[in-house]
Amino acid sequence: MLDATLTLAVAVVALAATSAVGVWYARRGERSLDTLLTARGSASEGTTAASIVGSVMGAWILLSPAEAGAAYGGLTAVLGYALGSAVPLLLFVPVARRVRSVMPDGHSLTEYVRARFGTGFYLFVLVVSVFYMFVFLAAEMTGVTAALALVAGVPPWATAAVIGGFVLAYTAYGGLVASLVTDTVQTAVALPLLVAAAVGALWQVGGTGAVHGTVARETPQLLTLTNPAAVAFGFYVVFAVLGANVLHQGVWQRVWAAESTTSVQRAFGVSAVAVVPLILLAGLFGVVAAARGLVDGNAGISFFLVVNDVFPPWLALGVVVLAVLLVASTADTVLNAIASVVTVDLAEFSDADERTLTRVARAATGLVALAAVVVGAQGYDVLTLFFLADLLGAATFAPFVLGLYLTSLGERGALTASLGGLAVGLAFFPGVAGVLGEAGLPVSPSFFWVFVGSTAVSVAATLLAAAVSTGEYDFRALGRVGARLTEVSER
Repeated sequence: MLDATLTLAVAVVALAATSAVGVWYARRGERSLDTLLTARGSASEGTTAASIVGSVMGAWILLSPAEAGAAYGGLTAVLGYALGSAVPLLLFVPVARRVRSVMPDGHSLTEYVRARFGTGFYLFVLVVSVFYMFVFLAAEMTGVTAALALVAGVPPWATAAVIGGFVLAYTAYGGLVASLVTDTVQTAVALPLLVAAAVGALWQVGGTGAVHGTVARETPQLLTLTNPAAVAFGFYVVFAVLGANVLHQGVWQRVWAAESTTSVQRAFGVSAVAVVPLILLAGLFGVVAAARGLVDGNAGISFFLVVNDVFPPWLALGVVVLAVLLVASTADTVLNAIASVVTVDLAEFSDADERTLTRVARAATGLVALAAVVVGAQGYDVLTLFFLADLLGAATFAPFVLGLYLTSLGERGALTASLGGLAVGLAFFPGVAGVLGEAGLPVSPSFFWVFVGSTAVSVAATLLAAAVSTGEYDFRALGRVGARLTEVSER
């Protein structure tokens, strides 16, 4: 086991270095409110792609794919996770073009919902989006605190406090501009470390032949591509990740931050290709952990179980740097995203000036960071937390996205479709399904029906609502969205 003090010191150095880069870069440029929230038109294609990979991947790439490999069906589950993570990024290729075309001065997904549908669906999406992003951040904090506790005995509260403190410092000061540059740096460092960790693990356990032999002997079911449970996992995780990313304000911010429509489309395409091998590499750690008998009710940290079992201390420290940089890249994205949503909405509903709105953005960033630190130190199950957050997105993304194209879709139809999908998903969610089953209802826990059922109901209800509606929405109205905040920022 690594020394706890040394491990925490390495984490502090890594986070301090990226924080310094973020603050320095933010000081160089314009510091208006609009820049703080959107960094509009400032990110090159390369920066946008690196930021998308860094912020969308985050520390969960070391947690959920490995857990899928260890506990949800091996190679098939990992492959499903990889493809499922690429699909939403591909979806944003056409969606990004549409958003920049109809709402060029926008700042947030809630701005779009309020203008397109109205107050009712806006409030629903606001709650869903903020809750999803917070749960996502808390789940990542939970995973990384458990991982450092395993490999070095670092108290969970210390890990959470160090990561939360540094990320809060540069995010509250520099906003999205700081997040974009630190995501780029974090991605440039973390991805080679991930490859090095995979190569190092193979070397330590005797190479690919030895790994295959161990898995084939101890857990052969993890190698088959026809395992029904694994195939089901690979199918429903597509809907889980798709819905989640569509409702992620951090992804929407990068649509407007890119320097051009072409660059953001290419960035999403490149990111979709890049995440597949990265998730496959991380997921294989779960297969190895299961085959070596390391998983005992803690599959969520399978990646780190392998690290703790086979890595020498110097290589394990490299994995610590990898973990803290990945969680930092996600944390700054989520903190910026939530602050953006809160500030944009306040600007629309009040006469607050730029200074007040900037203070609100930074205060919101601080509150979310504190809450995530507290929740992240509690040790909840990682994948269950992720799936709870993903359910909210799966039930909501269909009317949300189709509203960009269907002029006849109204607020009542969108809200009904989302609530219907959410009700179906919750009915099959573990815990809720158990209660319903005890009450005599023919329901049993099933993540397949949580995501496939909620998405199917939401899509069908959305299309039906659009078909029977007689209303027509004028998309030219979206072209005026964001004017109030832009005016405040330019004063």
